[in-house]
Amino acid sequence: MTRHGERSRSRPTTLLRGAEVAGERVDVRLAGGWVEAIAPRLSRLGDESFVDARGGALLPGLHDHHLHLFSLAAALESVACGPPDALDVGGLARQLAKARRGRDGWIRGVGYHDSVAGPLDAQRLSALGDDAAPIRVQHRSGALWIVSRAGLAALGVAERARPDDPPGLERDAEGRATGRLFDGDAWLGARLPKAAPDLARVGTRLAAMGVSGATDATPSNDAAVLEALAAARRSGALPQRLDLMGGLDLPPSHEDGLRRGAVKIVLRDAALPDPDELAARISEAHAHGRAIAIHCVTRAELALAACALGEAGSSHAGDRIEHASVAPPELVACLAALGVSVVTQPNFLYERGDAYACEVDPTDRPWLYRGSGFVGAGVRLGGGTDAPFGAPDPWRAMQAAVDRRSRSGLVLGADEALTPERALALFTTAPDDPGGAPRRVAAGAPADLCLLDRPWKQARDRLDAGDVAGTWCAGLRVYRRAATAG
Repeated sequence: MTRHGERSRSRPTTLLRGAEVAGERVDVRLAGGWVEAIAPRLSRLGDESFVDARGGALLPGLHDHHLHLFSLAAALESVACGPPDALDVGGLARQLAKARRGRDGWIRGVGYHDSVAGPLDAQRLSALGDDAAPIRVQHRSGALWIVSRAGLAALGVAERARPDDPPGLERDAEGRATGRLFDGDAWLGARLPKAAPDLARVGTRLAAMGVSGATDATPSNDAAVLEALAAARRSGALPQRLDLMGGLDLPPSHEDGLRRGAVKIVLRDAALPDPDELAARISEAHAHGRAIAIHCVTRAELALAACALGEAGSSHAGDRIEHASVAPPELVACLAALGVSVVTQPNFLYERGDAYACEVDPTDRPWLYRGSGFVGAGVRLGGGTDAPFGAPDPWRAMQAAVDRRSRSGLVLGADEALTPERALALFTTAPDDPGGAPRRVAAGAPADLCLLDRPWKQARDRLDAGDVAGTWCAGLRVYRRAATAG
């Protein structure tokens, strides 16, 4: 396998005829995983593949700077239990009724929100679904699982509290398990039947969106996950270049196109650490040569992260804040002074904006998933979808960054709107530098590319994944629309 930085002609060359690059119509040759040449006209070699780009914009392949690959694979085999698929109790019951047991024998639901049927527990879940089937439903936040009565039995959860209860298992005043499990992914995963997720579906879905790379932001990533992703890349199931967050014990990768990334630190309002403790964790990661990525979705979490980063006293290239969902001006100024990047999810404005308008404190609403406020303050700003907690569609996120509209059309923070070009840049910066200089289609650059079926002047007004005509990862075409192929 060709190492990044080396050139090889072992792969067939490809000629893209008449692609729009930086506003000019040119021919582009791909060879050995790289862009070999760009010129107004290139002669076709006898054995090379040929694509008539027909004036479509050729862009750097998109990089989703924050998603969760295995969770996305599982979600693609799950039933949607929240808006817009389920809006009320009846809708939830209908979704569960059509669900089928997965390869592990469970019915798995995702995306639940309390607006559907209030706080869900084992009793209500069993009554709404198949009482004989083990059911687990993930809350939209990703921090809570609700398990049915049959599910509790399958997991071996005792009727009364025991010393080996996981910390996040909720019990009522009488000691009975409610079926609600907070931050229990690792405990739950260790007790579920092992069923390998279908990562090929993930690779195909991402490729169809023009995504040639992704950063997995799951904090529990370990050596086993690293090897599973390496195997998926070797098999071609996941052709995208991957960065992998995890803990300090995550080993480095020796695979081409798979890189160990930042140490992930998750903050939760309900159990915030002492600032000195958090600063020590940051310093320890830096001492090991690792950047840090801090999950912050509330004002308090972001304030603590900024305080601890300042207390740690030194930054590391690649330090980043994940989400920064609520970022008032004084904290934006702190982040700018600290020199950290922010990876935001503007798609949530579209997907969850109507709920935000009802649930978020009015004083925080102007600072939700900011765009121009970060850019104007000099904060490097990258984009991710947080799939499967958001739709794995960077184009939807770009459009939301531009128009700031919810699903119903409500505008949230119009002053934070980005231009289409800046919105595109959220997803075209380097994996290890979200918000840095956007990558370019240029001779000598990796052939990670996204071809649209129309010029950028037209595409910028719609920012629609349906415009993607082809995707290349390291020079190999991993998605094509037959109607646009020459």
